[in-house]
This record gives sequence, C-alpha cells and structure tokens, in this order.
Amino acid sequence: MQLREILKSKIHRATVTEADVNYVGSVTVDQTLLEAVDIWPGELVHVWNVTNGERFETYALVGEPGSGLVRINGAGAHKAKPGDVVIIAAFALSDEPITPKLILVDADNRLERYL
Repeated sequence: MQLREILKSKIHRATVTEADVNYVGSVTVDQTLLEAVDIWPGELVHVWNVTNGERFETYALVGEPGSGLVRINGAGAHKAKPGDVVIIAAFALSDEPITPKLILVDADNRLERYL
C-alpha cells in the first residue's frame, strides 16, 4: 500500500475579510463554506494568496454560518490583508483516488458553484 497526499477540499477565490495578527493562529472561515468542502475545525489547511503569491499552512476555525467571514489570524495575518483573494485547500492521505469537494465563491464569500 502506498499512501499519497491528495487534494480533498478547496475553497477557490475567497476574499479575506479580516486579518488579526494578535489572534493565536488559524484561519476562521464561514461554517457554510467549511461544510460545503468537508473541512473540520482544527484541520490543517493551506492558504494560497492569489493577490500577492504568499503561501502558508494553518488550521481551520469555524466562523458564523452565512457571515462570509474569512479572517486570517496570527502570523498568517502578515501574509494576507482584507481584500486579498485566497485559495484554502486541504489534503488527505489515501491509497485510492479521492474525488475532491471544490467550490468557487463570489466576492462576498457566498458559494457560487461547485467545481
């Protein structure tokens, strides 16, 4: 058996709504979006900043459902600011192919469509 790290979840082109360097780590995301792509609270996520090219890893925290919140917390707040467009992705180890859950969001971080 060979385990591979495979994309399982992606929120594509979310807009950063807040950045708080004084918060202790993580990225807080609208619960509706996390549920749409099956990302759990505390799960490792990659944040790729489309606006400035920065990339970092952190963990997901749940924001109020329907709020459109995407708040970059802690050290990651040095790599993104409100208005930046980001991709939030999570991976899984598997010995079989995985069909990832991928969504595109609009400028207000509302689910636009599944990809």
